[in-house]
Amino acid sequence: MNANVLFYVIIAILVVDYVLERILDSLNARMRHAELPREVADIYDKVTYEKQQRYEQAKSKIGFWSSTVGFMLIMALLLTGCFGILDRWIESTFQCGAIVNGLLFFGILFWVTDLLGIPFEWYNTFVIEEQFGFNKMTPKIFILDKLKSWLLTAIIGGGLLAGLMWLISVFGENFWVIAWGAVSVFLIFINMFYSTLIVPLFNKQTPLEDGELKTAIFEFSQKAGFALDNIYVIDGSKRSTKANAYFSGLGSKKRIVLFDTLIQELSVEEIVAVLAHEIGHYKKKHTYMMLCASILQMGMILYLFGLFVSEPAFTEALDITYSPEKSYASFYVFSILFTPISFLIGLLVNAISRKNEYQADRFSGENYSPKELESALKKLSKQSLSNLTPHSWYVFCYYSHPTLYQRIVALRKINK
Repeated sequence: MNANVLFYVIIAILVVDYVLERILDSLNARMRHAELPREVADIYDKVTYEKQQRYEQAKSKIGFWSSTVGFMLIMALLLTGCFGILDRWIESTFQCGAIVNGLLFFGILFWVTDLLGIPFEWYNTFVIEEQFGFNKMTPKIFILDKLKSWLLTAIIGGGLLAGLMWLISVFGENFWVIAWGAVSVFLIFINMFYSTLIVPLFNKQTPLEDGELKTAIFEFSQKAGFALDNIYVIDGSKRSTKANAYFSGLGSKKRIVLFDTLIQELSVEEIVAVLAHEIGHYKKKHTYMMLCASILQMGMILYLFGLFVSEPAFTEALDITYSPEKSYASFYVFSILFTPISFLIGLLVNAISRKNEYQADRFSGENYSPKELESALKKLSKQSLSNLTPHSWYVFCYYSHPTLYQRIVALRKINK
């Protein structure tokens, strides 16, 4: 494999990916003033709809500039040979061995990229979200969140990367079998303990107080045959007024989490309908299905990487002299080359996810109330100024949920 040819393939993949993103954004923007379908026409009044349009436009602009700066950065690094310069500087300065060199290589790239993204995150949070009445985050919380995320990335990401490089050094191209097993265990562990280990670093979770809401939730869960030990409320209002609810964990570690903003926005019946949707995911085995899909995808990634881990062109394409110890450089190139495959896998995963959402909606409608779920979805969409007319191709490529219009049409077909 020729390193120069591979270099231009990398450039082409990055350019096509960026251009495709811009095309989809442009198609979506054209739908901004489309007539609202009858099923969702009652969500916004004229003033609120104009506000939603401004919000959508502002979010689109900041997304464009953030994506463009990221694209320009990686192109500049590639075209100026900065990857090779960075690798040689790390090797000559620290002289700590291949694994530490690899951690420093990825760590510096991550840190530079993330630092460049901070102004866009800040503007999005403290200008756009503030202007439209969503932001509740303080600069202190923003900074602490960033520091905590860096720490988690260093511990989890660094640990996984170090383990991967060690396995490659010991087992060569056959590393992927053991790596797949280790990553699978990690994914299962995170799914089980995310709410108890990761969430508390950022948010406070407290058991839902006794009262009408808790009684209604437990009554429905018992009726649905869903064993529920407790329901937790998360203090989402310290960051945003937007509302949400989610189901996490596996087996005995499963739990339902409500944002405090959700409790403020919806009635008891609407909240139970939303939770019935979340319980529907569990009853339909969607959580296990998506976990298995993630494990299979990771196995495919590691297997394919194993085929090319010893290919000199993968490091030389970054102007880095080949060495069996430079697996971290090969992995970086592979992550770019995998982009088209990742995009296709994303299309499939999103399609499955949208199907799962329809099934969870149907479970809620058949076992509780389609009208209450529809009412809850409408309120949540209005409260978050959701886009009600996204372009169909944008939905196909990016949406993990059906559009609100599609969900309401499906809900109204349920005879309850």
